[in-house]
Amino acid sequence: MSRLVEQIKQAVAAFVGCKTTPALIGGLALAAHQVVRATRDVDFLADAEDADRLHNILLALGYRCVHRSEDAANYLRDDEGLDLLYAHRPVARRLLGEAIEHKTVMGSLRVISAEGLIGFKLQALVNNSSRSRDLEDIRALLRAQRGRLNMAEVREYFAMFDRMEMLDGLLDEIAD
Repeated sequence: MSRLVEQIKQAVAAFVGCKTTPALIGGLALAAHQVVRATRDVDFLADAEDADRLHNILLALGYRCVHRSEDAANYLRDDEGLDLLYAHRPVARRLLGEAIEHKTVMGSLRVISAEGLIGFKLQALVNNSSRSRDLEDIRALLRAQRGRLNMAEVREYFAMFDRMEMLDGLLDEIAD
């Protein structure tokens, strides 16, 4: 894990000066919400207005750009992956703005809410139904954060993607 820790420390230090400091999403963000699982890359939600700045920063750190669009970018440095999802829409901008700062061994890390993480995991699953890991992450977040989640917000995400039946099934599963 030490290479991953160093990778995150370096990225967070390089993010200083962004319009909005990027927030951790993806597999590593799960730990801030009492869900632990292995992951091999680092995922951040970043303000879309910082996209060019972040691109140049990551290239200067030795990453190569594998993919870049207006919505997302993927970078590799040797076997270290770093992915950026760009906040354009009001919901994503709100989640980025409301990200909570956590003091960690890697420095101060902003992490999006459990509800927001569920929303992003759901979006990834809807975009690619073969991403079963995202469904497992949603299930684990619902279980670990039961009683603490803003369920109205969670329901909004599932309604947005026309997946209310899925949510009802997941809630039935974890009720046991």
